[in-house]
Amino acid sequence: MEVKIISDELIKPSLPTPPHLTTFKLCLLDQLIPAPYAPIVLYYPNLDPSYAHHRVLERLLLLKRSLAETLTRFYPLAGVIKDDDELSVHCNDHGAFCVTAKVNRRLGEFLGRPELEFISEFLPCRPCFSGSLAGTTTRPVTSVQINVFVCGGVAIGLCVSHKIVDGFGLSSFLRSWAGTACAAKEIVFPSFVGSSLFPAEDLWLRDASMAMWGSLFKTGKCVTKRFLFDSSAITRLKTMAAATVRRPTQVEVVSACIWKSAMQAAASDQDSGRRSSLLTHLVNLRKRAAPPFSEHAMGNLIWVAAAQTATRTGGGDLPGLVNQIRNSISKIDGDYVKSMRSGEQGRNLMRKTMKDIEDFAGGYLGFTSWCKIGFYEVDFGFGKPVWVSPTSSTGSAVFMNLVVLMETKNGDGIEAWITLDEEEMQRFEESQDLLGFNCCPKL
Repeated sequence: MEVKIISDELIKPSLPTPPHLTTFKLCLLDQLIPAPYAPIVLYYPNLDPSYAHHRVLERLLLLKRSLAETLTRFYPLAGVIKDDDELSVHCNDHGAFCVTAKVNRRLGEFLGRPELEFISEFLPCRPCFSGSLAGTTTRPVTSVQINVFVCGGVAIGLCVSHKIVDGFGLSSFLRSWAGTACAAKEIVFPSFVGSSLFPAEDLWLRDASMAMWGSLFKTGKCVTKRFLFDSSAITRLKTMAAATVRRPTQVEVVSACIWKSAMQAAASDQDSGRRSSLLTHLVNLRKRAAPPFSEHAMGNLIWVAAAQTATRTGGGDLPGLVNQIRNSISKIDGDYVKSMRSGEQGRNLMRKTMKDIEDFAGGYLGFTSWCKIGFYEVDFGFGKPVWVSPTSSTGSAVFMNLVVLMETKNGDGIEAWITLDEEEMQRFEESQDLLGFNCCPKL
């Protein structure tokens, strides 16, 4: 399969940004995330039986025109990030970098046997844990690649700076763009309140987060594989967990099953079997604040929940792991968020969490959930996506043990995109828990 770049251009906002908004201040929590981009690809089949070349051109024009209108509302996403300014974004209407590409295969052929390591070809940049692009001092906040398959199907790849959006903000942007494209009655409008909720006057959190994440990075050769937990597997997991947890959620039981299997895979020798294991989940603060923040509040309004086990051997029982995950996440409630915002008290609370993670000496597995935040509702006027994917880290020399959870299109299952050391992945795939639930890697 070949992806051939046809053109590239800058899509500028349809209206200029007012002068008083040209400097966008980042919030404190924007310094937390080590990855420079939030990458995602949405796949749309061609449902038009009268498909012709001119119809593709019409779609491309529609996507670009509606993107320009959307950038007027999401004006920081049309700006640039200066490497010498860590606390703000220059909203100069530079525009979104937009690439058009042709793919010499049918979309259905790719989706039938998706090559995960090839997904990065659908993106306008190569996501990694290094923030700067070689030879540049500024970077566009937003980059888009529109990939057109020979059948007329489209894959839209998007990389937006993680300094400005988390997964929830990314969903708001995509839904706003799609609503504009199809002239929806209700359009998503962003709320740029992050810097007022969590003001950033210096870079202390960035330095602390670099130390925390740095302790969790690994070197070697990694591989990313996709595991499917279908509705029957999740029902069985919920039944098992219900012994100790009331109404366990999909995310809780899938996370616990993966955690247990990862601990078994890591316990390959006696030394590692005596060490503990740490799990982290990124938690959305919008609904947990009291009163809640706006659903469309922009910024990285997320925090880290951490749970750990006393031993990695056997991984503990699944109901116990579900209980630990729930307890760690439930601690981040309205009072917790209020404390995070309470000056020096909040700093101390965040420092303690990050220091505890940094000093942890056992195994580590990090989770982020993109479930039920609206990605499968993004309709530009030619149908909803048949698949939504993050990207693969296969082959990276520096990586983290990472799990990205994404719901299936019908909402009753979960895809787990898991990145581990290559040898550890081989043992992970042999886990009896995964095999018992028929959660083998999916092509």
